[in-house]
Amino acid sequence: MTTRRIKGAAVAATMAAAVAACSAPGGGTDGAAGGGSADSVVIGVPSEPDTLSPLLGYGKDGNSKIFDGLLARDADLELEPALAKALPEITDDGRTYTYTLRPDVKFSDGEPLTAEDVVYTYETVLDDKTNNTAKSELDAVKEIRADGDDKVVFTLKYPYAAFPARTVLPIVPEHVAGEQDPNTGVFNTAPIGTGPYLLTGWSKGEKLTFKANPDYWGGAPKVKKLTMAIIADDDVRATRLRSGDLDGATLPPNLAATFKNDDGRKTYQATTYDFRAVTLPTGNKITGDTTIRRALDLAVDRQAMVDKILDGAGRPAYGPLPLDDPWYAKDVERPQDLAEAKKILDRDGWKTGTDGIRAKDGTRAAFTLFYPSGDKVRQDHALAYASDAKKAGIDVKVEGATWEVIEPRMGKDAVLAGFGSTGDPDFGLYTLLHSSLAGDGFNNMPHYDDPAVDEALETGRRAQNPDDRKAAYDDLQRALVKNPGYTFLTHIDHLYVLDDRWGDLTTQVEPHEHGFASGPWWNAEDWQPEK
Repeated sequence: MTTRRIKGAAVAATMAAAVAACSAPGGGTDGAAGGGSADSVVIGVPSEPDTLSPLLGYGKDGNSKIFDGLLARDADLELEPALAKALPEITDDGRTYTYTLRPDVKFSDGEPLTAEDVVYTYETVLDDKTNNTAKSELDAVKEIRADGDDKVVFTLKYPYAAFPARTVLPIVPEHVAGEQDPNTGVFNTAPIGTGPYLLTGWSKGEKLTFKANPDYWGGAPKVKKLTMAIIADDDVRATRLRSGDLDGATLPPNLAATFKNDDGRKTYQATTYDFRAVTLPTGNKITGDTTIRRALDLAVDRQAMVDKILDGAGRPAYGPLPLDDPWYAKDVERPQDLAEAKKILDRDGWKTGTDGIRAKDGTRAAFTLFYPSGDKVRQDHALAYASDAKKAGIDVKVEGATWEVIEPRMGKDAVLAGFGSTGDPDFGLYTLLHSSLAGDGFNNMPHYDDPAVDEALETGRRAQNPDDRKAAYDDLQRALVKNPGYTFLTHIDHLYVLDDRWGDLTTQVEPHEHGFASGPWWNAEDWQPEK
């Protein structure tokens, strides 16, 4: 595994988390696919980033083609050096981390990378005035300081076992970003980094284009041009791939299957932490009722969703962690049990009416479930969920809407949501469940608040002993069964179809966000033409 390939993993997964409009590039050179050339590639993805600035959260998990972090992840998600020339030196019982920078790294404007750039990046992310909703992920950081030009020292408030994996955060140039407001500056759409590619254009809702960085410290990429074509509609994306307008695309299972016997293309399947779940807002009289929550959890047929909606490309989700994750609590698996769902509703006074829907104290067991329009997989999950809920006497009205409509309603209405982070369990679970983050953007969307879960999250974040951390996350998963703030449905595999012009391509285990910088093109800077 080369250092450049290792870096690619880190630089490669937020552009996936980035992409939501609906047209593809038009004609002309920029919009056309590679046409058989191995040095140009056009990828179709469903959404686009709001920003390209790491100061606002872009690439925070080590996933950008434009930037590098101190560390990166290889194909197996193991941490490896990137801008740092080695893994950190850890002292003071896990409270001090020292990184030595790789020599002679330059930003794309020719200016050298220094330790002050690293200090500026982290301090700005942690600044309360910066609109970065992920700053809680760096809660352990007490101080960052430069020790000369090539050393950075992090001092933590408490030992945090997962801290090295947080240092995949992309580093920005202080001499450029420091002259602007991090929330509104032009750096958000015209970034300068140390990564293998340079942004050459961004037509909002249409495409992002990149060219290879000839002075990249890891070596100039063989793929000289990358285009991210933003195509929200799954069917349109598949059609444009089939017509040759795209070289590759992210596709749902039913559409990926139509390319199965295509000799000129390959299909790649990546296992993931990406789950689909229904948020159950505490501020809604029905979804905030623990008995209703538990009944919904028992009523849903997860395996049927995997078989029928995902065509087998996924697994049932009994919580936020996938079945094969080492942190998964094996005793929380539970099959559909409609009889038990009905029993607990009866016990709590939810009586079935003449229309088959239950009511209690004059209130019907009914609520609205939103899903983002155009997302067929989420729509199918929502409809299956509503069908299962009705069998237990709960009426779920399914509605498609844009995120502009959904976001203001997330605290009151249920949403067919998607989440999931790779790496340490703290990364995905804390922002998903901790009560302090209730309603903080897409963090803790249902305003979930359970003291036992909060306690487990804090223990899991701060404990150093792996056994203590495992016990805490086991407790958390069991608490979610007793008081589900979400109905977890499936963990989905990501499917990609790509022209077969490059050799020995791989995928990683992926987070929720995926697209341009995940799948087989996670390390496009290392691709070699097929011989």
